[in-house]
Amino acid sequence: MSEKPTYEELEKRIQELENIELEYKHFREVLQENEKQISSIFRSAPIGIGSVVNRILSKVNDRLCKMTGYDESEMIGQSARMLYPSDKDFEFVGREKYAQIADHATGTVETRWQKKDGTIMDVLLSSTPVDLQDQSKGVTFTALDITDRKQSENELNHAHEKLLTILDSIDSTVYVADMDTCEILFMNKRMINDFGGDKTGDICYSAFRNNSEPCECCTNDQLIDKDGNPAGVHIWEGKNPVTGKYYINYDRAIEWTDARLVRMQIAADITDLKKMESQLIQARKMEAVGRLAGGVAHDFNNMLSVILGKTEMALEDIDPNQTLYADLEEIRTAAQRSADVTRQLLAFARKQAIAPKVVNLNSTIESILKMLRRLIGENIDLIWLPNEEIWPVRIDPSQLAQILANLSVNARDAIADVGKLIIETGKTTFDEAYCADHSGFVPGDFVQLTVSDNGCGINQETLQNVFEPFYTTKEVGKGTGLGLATVYGIVKQNDGFINVYSEPDQGTIFRIYLPRYLAETEILEKKTSDTINPDGAETILLVEDEPSILRMTRMMLERMGYKVLAAGTPAEAIALARKYAGQIHLLMTDVVMPEMNGRDLAGNLLALYPDLKRLFMSGYTANLIAQHGLLAEGVNFIQKPFSREQLGKKVREALDKDKLLGENTKILSY
Repeated sequence: MSEKPTYEELEKRIQELENIELEYKHFREVLQENEKQISSIFRSAPIGIGSVVNRILSKVNDRLCKMTGYDESEMIGQSARMLYPSDKDFEFVGREKYAQIADHATGTVETRWQKKDGTIMDVLLSSTPVDLQDQSKGVTFTALDITDRKQSENELNHAHEKLLTILDSIDSTVYVADMDTCEILFMNKRMINDFGGDKTGDICYSAFRNNSEPCECCTNDQLIDKDGNPAGVHIWEGKNPVTGKYYINYDRAIEWTDARLVRMQIAADITDLKKMESQLIQARKMEAVGRLAGGVAHDFNNMLSVILGKTEMALEDIDPNQTLYADLEEIRTAAQRSADVTRQLLAFARKQAIAPKVVNLNSTIESILKMLRRLIGENIDLIWLPNEEIWPVRIDPSQLAQILANLSVNARDAIADVGKLIIETGKTTFDEAYCADHSGFVPGDFVQLTVSDNGCGINQETLQNVFEPFYTTKEVGKGTGLGLATVYGIVKQNDGFINVYSEPDQGTIFRIYLPRYLAETEILEKKTSDTINPDGAETILLVEDEPSILRMTRMMLERMGYKVLAAGTPAEAIALARKYAGQIHLLMTDVVMPEMNGRDLAGNLLALYPDLKRLFMSGYTANLIAQHGLLAEGVNFIQKPFSREQLGKKVREALDKDKLLGENTKILSY
């Protein structure tokens, strides 16, 4: 039996109990205070807070009610499904959130909630179980309305995508590289395509130029000033060794997202422009040489006219057995060869007078094959391969003969011993797509003339210059360098184009394309006899501002029996015509003269002599009597220099034209 506690022990026990009661009271007061604070935080928290047990809402704060538009009484005891716009959203959150809680003791997920008024908002949910060991006790969650943030993100993403779309759609390469490390930070789609892949993260000088160290052409130093600030745009151009293309580059320093300075480059592919620039320079050079050639030919032809005319008249007066006769023959031959050179110059300059006709290319070529065979010699086999179904073309037959003669001589000189020269005809059609990929081609139907040989061929350097006037690889005295330039000029004058393909020791192929003639078939003029009697008794008014040519031409005409009224100026010619009492049958006049041109002179004289025939002469054709070198219908023209035989034939053709062609022939009032 235990002893009874003493009074002191009881008093001590009572004191302990009182202390415990005081501590409990204090603890309860602290707990109540904490509960008040937690409740205050719960109610006034700037984010939505709630609790669920088995996804049934058990507690919600004021912010959550304000976010959703529901009262607390409308939410407590209800399934959290009420907050979601669809079962899919509700199930996704439950599945994703509880999987994260199982792995990380907390779960965070973005989802959509539907407010009481039906409005959809974006919400960031973060959930933690009340008891990690027993999730059936419920889960506390926070809900943050991120609708504005999502909208800003979407707008930012949209702006980013739009910017990328713009950068990827422009027809230029764009890249950004770190100016210190040379690391590539961005490439647009065009740049990725040009360089065969996305090189982001690589070193720019290695990826873009195959260099092992920074490029000599690097512009970093030009992009920043002495204080290290962006210095504006630096523009330069060059050929890229990786793509083989020419670019014009626009470099500048810009501030990157992390505030460092980087180099941004926008580069436009100017490869085609460089080719066009080269072609334009070539065309301008050709045009300049053409103008020079026309002027030189005009003056030179005047001198040749005197030389040829005087020589021919001297030959008529000298016994062929005299030594001087042979010397004069040599002079005439040299003058005729010089005249051929000026004709080539005029053909190149497209100032040669031409009278185009609608022809069948096959028939025209067949008529000159015999001449071409004599030209190339017996050691070269000329093979003729006509396409029988070609279209008609409109060209001066003499120009076609010039083309084939020049190309045949070229082939002959390229063949060392025996060989082949092949002439073919065909037809082809070029569409817009083909012409877009082939510079110089134009859409339409064309008749193709191909001249090929199996000679020594042409290297690439020479090939780039073959159509330039005076360019030749032949020895001095064996070529003027005008043959292919003449061909080029004739083809262009007839709205065609020409291409040449060649390699050393593989022969050469020239392909000429002449436009198909689509108008109604022309009525061919009756040809005059080749054996025209040049003599006559008519009166001719001769007008020429070059005294030596005036005297020579007058003498030639008078020897043929014509009566000649000679005038050195248009004013003198008009005065002679007014004073002359008889009939003037023919006006033979230079085209370009001081005071008045030949066409206007003819117009003035027609008022005095309505039946006056006209014969124009010039060292080259001007647009006064021809447009782009094409003689107008009914215009009689003789090109300087001319021989006595050519003069006699042209004068008789002009005088007898109505008789030869019939009364319905159209004669223009020139």
